Amino acid sequence: MRKKAVIIAGGLGTRLRPLTYDTPKPIVPIVNQPLIVHQIELLKRHGIVDIILNLHYLPNAIKKILGNGSALGVKLYYSIEKEPLGTAGAVKNAEEFFGDCEVLVVFNGDILYDINISKIIDFHTAKQSQVTLALTSVEDPTPYGLVLTDENGKIKDFLEKPSWNMLEGIDCREINAGVYVLDPKVFSDIPKETHYMFEHHLFPKMLSERAPMYAYKSDSYWIDVGNAVKYYLAHEAILRGEMPVRIFGDRNNMGCWVGKKTEIDKTSKVFCPVVIGEGVKLGKEVILKDYTVVGDNVEIGEGATLERCIIWRGVKIGKHVKLSNCIIGFDCKIEDCCVISGAVLANKTHLTKGSKINV
Repeated sequence: MRKKAVIIAGGLGTRLRPLTYDTPKPIVPIVNQPLIVHQIELLKRHGIVDIILNLHYLPNAIKKILGNGSALGVKLYYSIEKEPLGTAGAVKNAEEFFGDCEVLVVFNGDILYDINISKIIDFHTAKQSQVTLALTSVEDPTPYGLVLTDENGKIKDFLEKPSWNMLEGIDCREINAGVYVLDPKVFSDIPKETHYMFEHHLFPKMLSERAPMYAYKSDSYWIDVGNAVKYYLAHEAILRGEMPVRIFGDRNNMGCWVGKKTEIDKTSKVFCPVVIGEGVKLGKEVILKDYTVVGDNVEIGEGATLERCIIWRGVKIGKHVKLSNCIIGFDCKIEDCCVISGAVLANKTHLTKGSKINV
């Protein structure tokens, strides 16, 4: 069976600003690797190596990092939107790359999901479905799209971002997880270069036409990493082992990963789980507390303490700095004696000596 995938990765990443002002969301680091790399590696593990990336916002930044995909063992194709075309319109825009594809897997670009793609494809094929949606259960479905099915998994209805009043009498809490398996032919009737959504246009149309549409229920780890809170939670899940992704570095028995050419002073203390990237320098009496992730080529000065922080590549942290619950963007500089709690700093932010931020 000839399979290809499309990753819809053209969004502006507004919920992750200021981090995404000049870093498109697909390459926001998750344990020091771009988010989209984790998605590509999942597809590859299930034998899908022809992958189309739909891009719109800062596409060259993404292409510069990923290239043709050979370093990841896949072949990447790029479909660029001049204007946002919606979820289905974005995939339609990539139609020229489908070729002789028989099964198309579509991934939303802002999720981490440990779904068994091989199993959902087998389910899709066995049901002779035209569209199969992966579903995941959540406590609060109101920000998402609720999917109602019969006992055989056939989709009966969609409730897009339902209010709690709409949910009265409905026991279902299973939402569209943002992964689809489709027959490429379903895109033939979608108009070109037109804003067209799966959830508002294509799926309701197919439902009204009684086209075979099924839902595959998965209890695998899933999270939408579109905002800072979910970004933290994704890292914690990875470090707890709930979301299996590749973490670079040597892991010790305590659950700490340390990259190559990293220098840790013998007086420093690391309370696991923690990830420390490559080329990092920890000064004397530095303390790294649980669920902290330190990017490549970061320097942390004497006596600094970091707790539950995510530090991107190239950051310089001065002496006796205290950081807690922070996300620090690429190439920031934080001078001595700063105290920062709960802040998200855009790339290349410079905080002068003794600055205090409490969010």
